[in-house]
Amino acid sequence: MSAADEETALLGLAPVAPDRTVAYGPHPDQVVDLYGPRPGDGAGAGASGPLVVLLHGGFWRAAYDRRHLSPLAAALAGQGLPVALAEYRRVGGGGGAPRTFEDVAAAVEAAADGRRREVVLVGHSAGGHLALLAAARPGTPVRRVIAVSPVADLARAHELGLSDGAVTELLGPGPGFAARLAAADPVRRPPAGVPVTILHGTDDPDVPPDLSRRYAAASPATTTLRELPGVGHYAPVTPGTAGFAALLSLLRPPRST
Repeated sequence: MSAADEETALLGLAPVAPDRTVAYGPHPDQVVDLYGPRPGDGAGAGASGPLVVLLHGGFWRAAYDRRHLSPLAAALAGQGLPVALAEYRRVGGGGGAPRTFEDVAAAVEAAADGRRREVVLVGHSAGGHLALLAAARPGTPVRRVIAVSPVADLARAHELGLSDGAVTELLGPGPGFAARLAAADPVRRPPAGVPVTILHGTDDPDVPPDLSRRYAAASPATTTLRELPGVGHYAPVTPGTAGFAALLSLLRPPRST
C-alpha cells in the first residue's frame, strides 16, 4: 500500500461516536472522548488492561482534530481496552506553545481521573511528540509511552522544515525561539523512569524515521525502536492493517505461561 493509499484508508473511515465525552476545561477543544470495552469484547483482558490515552497528530494545527483516530479508539475498545481519545487546543484555534502542552497534560490527568490503573499514552505523529513531552512532566500518571511515527526530534524537524514550517507555527517565531525549541524538544527531555516504545514505518514520507532513530540513540536505556519495513505514516493507526496489529501487540502483549 502506498503512502497516499494509507492516508486515504484512514481518513476514509467513518468517525465513531464515543460512549461519552468529558470536559477538562472551558474551551470546546478541552475534551476527552471515552470508549469502553463491552461484554464479550476482546479475550477477557479488558478488565485488567491498561487505560489507553490517545493523542492525535496533524502537525499541531486546528485543521486536524481527533475524529480521524476515533476508528482506532473504537477498535482498541473492541479488543477489551478502555480508551480515552483526547482533544487539545491547536495552532489556529487558540493553541500553540505552551497552551497545547498544558492541555495535553490536563487531558491525561482528566482521563486517568485518579484511578489506580496503568496509563499508556499513545501518540501519533505530532501526537507522538506531545506524548513524549507529557510523559516527562513531574507527577505524570503515565507509566508507558507508545509513540507512533512521532516528531521525536523537534530541532531536526525544524531544520527540515517539516509540513511547511509547522514547528515555527507551534512555538511562535521571534526572540526566544531557540529556548522555546529546547524546552519543547523530546530529545532533550526524555521521560525519567517511563519506558518508551517507538513504532515507525521505514517508508514514512511525512515524518522521516531518522527522527525516531535520533531519539532512540539519545535515550537508549529507556527507548525501544521498532521499525516497520515498507510501512508509511498512517497504517499503524488504521484498524485492520499489519501495522495496527503491531500496535495492539504492544498494548496487549501475550501472557506468559
